[in-house]
Amino acid sequence: MSGPGTRHWLLCTVLAIVLLPLAEAAVAVELRPAPVPEDPAQLLKQADGLESSDPSAFSVLMRRLDGSKLKFSPQQELHRRYLDAREIAFRGDFKAAIPLMQVIANQSVDPVLSIRAGATEVDLLLTQSRYGEAFGLLSSLLEKLPQITEKSVRIQVLGAASQMYFEAGQYDLAVSYAELLIKESDSPKAACIGWFDKLGPLLQTGQLQAVGEQISDGKAACSRAGDVLIADMFKTVVAKFDMQRGMPTEAINLLQNSYVEVQRKRFPPLISDVDELLAQAYWKSDDTKSAMLYALRVIETNRGFGGVYLATTAGAYQVLYQAEKKQGDLGAALAYHEKYVASDKGYLTDVSAKALAYQTVKQQVLANKLQIETLNKQNQILQLQQALAKKATLASRLYIVLLLLVLAAIALWTYRIKRSQLRFMKLARRDGLTGIFNRQHFVNEAELLLQYCRKSSRDACLVLIDLDHFKAVNDTHGHAVGDRVLQRAVAACKGCLRSTDIFGRLGGEEFGILLPECTLAQVLVVAEQIRLTISTASAGEDAPGVPISASFGISSAAHSGYELRQLLIHADEALYQAKREGRNRVNVADSPECA
Repeated sequence: MSGPGTRHWLLCTVLAIVLLPLAEAAVAVELRPAPVPEDPAQLLKQADGLESSDPSAFSVLMRRLDGSKLKFSPQQELHRRYLDAREIAFRGDFKAAIPLMQVIANQSVDPVLSIRAGATEVDLLLTQSRYGEAFGLLSSLLEKLPQITEKSVRIQVLGAASQMYFEAGQYDLAVSYAELLIKESDSPKAACIGWFDKLGPLLQTGQLQAVGEQISDGKAACSRAGDVLIADMFKTVVAKFDMQRGMPTEAINLLQNSYVEVQRKRFPPLISDVDELLAQAYWKSDDTKSAMLYALRVIETNRGFGGVYLATTAGAYQVLYQAEKKQGDLGAALAYHEKYVASDKGYLTDVSAKALAYQTVKQQVLANKLQIETLNKQNQILQLQQALAKKATLASRLYIVLLLLVLAAIALWTYRIKRSQLRFMKLARRDGLTGIFNRQHFVNEAELLLQYCRKSSRDACLVLIDLDHFKAVNDTHGHAVGDRVLQRAVAACKGCLRSTDIFGRLGGEEFGILLPECTLAQVLVVAEQIRLTISTASAGEDAPGVPISASFGISSAAHSGYELRQLLIHADEALYQAKREGRNRVNVADSPECA
């Protein structure tokens, strides 16, 4: 089963990048206070410069500013409050920092300060799961970007855009904004941020060749940036690249070489990500003891931070579940699996919310533009109609007809936008590759159907399917052939299922089917038919010579009850037993004790 750590980039890397200078201030060994000028304008200018060049001196200067008796103009006071708000955000009080940034962005007469506050507000809204507001504000900032000439502000907006679009699954947009950031970078640190933002989406979409060709450039930029937080964060990109290439030992060596340095920086998002990567790498290296050690460290680091680190929490619980199951402690494995399912479901819900917020805001922006254009055209028609009352010329009448045609075209576009909104709502429930339910929607539909079966005293069975040796197919023939094998396997399953059965992709090469009103004997016949069909379908024209089979685990409500998580545990144990017995077989969890 694929873990969430392989499908996620840290939500809080956005804040880590935007608040990077303040993060480095937390680990400075010495405080080097700079001379404080008497002129408020010069004082604020000096503070802005120190924020990126000498974070320690900036921290000291801000304390002096807060206690000074200098008289600031209203605009200068907003500037000082902006710097205070950034310090508050880095301390972790994101909720308190949001209204402060909103006041500054709305009241500032300086467009540069207004945009800086707005870009920071985008990142803070993201931490509070206020995705619709974040995308709406980001859209407004990007419209202003062509008029922005201040380098540092452009870099801040481009970085926020790249990370936000990555979080929403818009990987091409994320890469394009990251490339702009690299092109416009005025320092090694900014270039390192750009490479971090660019290679993340490429890794997420499995473009290992593209990453391999460009990762040396990112390493060089981050090396020139020196001992800064973003350079350590970039090492997680390299580690994930090694993991995807099947080289967990290299990932472990890289992360362990900088582990003390990461701990010294005391920045929870980075520490959590590094520990979760080490847990996954040690698990893939068959070092169960070390995998559990680092997974437990993730749980401890994330304790008290709510849903901010759901992905690393889910990844850690998955490693602990797999480790306990391997060691034979099925009670502990069940407890960890329940925590993994809850964390993973929360993470997937969060991902869907981001994607839906992006599409909603995008459609709203288009609809608003069309509405404004419609009003303008209607005003032109009224003006022409008034002119026709005095001068009824053929040319004016033809122009009215033309404008009416334009209005009709606008109405058609509006209708298409509404249709696209409905289409997106449907796609949000489907797996992009196979077209069947994604994990989140499968879980939701399965739980509803199980409630119905319980109330009506009807039987139900759950079948888990895992393609055998699928990683070898990807490694040997490439991901394109792997994708076609997955699609053929899904088509084979569909041909054996009823319209009332619920079919979904749970992750990677694992699928789930919930069959209502079916006895265990009937489901065994269906599972065996699917197994044979998959074996037969594997030798298609689009992937000749690629033999593949599948292993099956079955659980029934009659023995496991109507709780989906219990059915999943028992079916997963049966699947695991099928794998141990040689794969390409069907195994049944015929009693709760087997799990």
